[in-house]
Amino acid sequence: MTEGLSSSRSIIKYENDSFIAFEDEIAIEFPLTIYINQKEFATMVCSPSELEEMVIGFLASEGVIRFKKEIKQLTLDADRGFAYVELHKKEIKNQQYFSKRFIGSCCGKSRQFYFQNDIQTAKTSMISSTITANQCIHLMKKMQESSVVFKNTGGVHNAALCTSEEIIVSRSDIGRHNALDKLYGYSLLNGIPVKDKILVFSGRISSEILTKAAKIGVGIVLSKSAPTDLAIQLAEDLNITAVGFIRGSTFNIYSKPERIILN
Repeated sequence: MTEGLSSSRSIIKYENDSFIAFEDEIAIEFPLTIYINQKEFATMVCSPSELEEMVIGFLASEGVIRFKKEIKQLTLDADRGFAYVELHKKEIKNQQYFSKRFIGSCCGKSRQFYFQNDIQTAKTSMISSTITANQCIHLMKKMQESSVVFKNTGGVHNAALCTSEEIIVSRSDIGRHNALDKLYGYSLLNGIPVKDKILVFSGRISSEILTKAAKIGVGIVLSKSAPTDLAIQLAEDLNITAVGFIRGSTFNIYSKPERIILN
């Protein structure tokens, strides 16, 4: 069993025209409610690991904080599923917009965001660095191989923050957004600059995932799965290279192809 992240359950497996009693590992689903300055802010459903990273990354991606030093105190009550955050500032700017959908344009482009606060926190990438085709394939393979939780349960998403040559940190979670928040939180806690880093992800590149990547500040997103049309539009607008369907020795480049070069 993957300690703390999965549980063993007795199930019935159908195989070769028969039913077999089987012990399977199931990914744990854990609700965590975040309080900010003693007020309830959000409830997240996640895997119960790296919770401090996830909370900090989530608050940064939502525009509540920009730096770790803005947090006066963060207390986790993991047994009861609560995170208590005390900020140095008393009021959260534009809190009324955190759950309000917004669709608009910017500079004549087709940029669209689900939430109004995304406008303030999504960053346009300015990097000029490149990565080779073989490095794309290598990073995806290494991330998938390193995920013990996925191998044991098949029930989580994997994400990794990388240089062109190696994985800096990888995280798994039942929630695809949570996995990215954990990476963001890790980078903030450890003072790791991210604008020249690469995000490797196991799931579909939706517009929400692309926006989350832009909030983190990366310029290259590599995925095992497909992007959506809106995600590609956002990638073009935010100058992010989106690569999908990295499987075996092939992949597709959907936006800003100049950052992917031959070996």
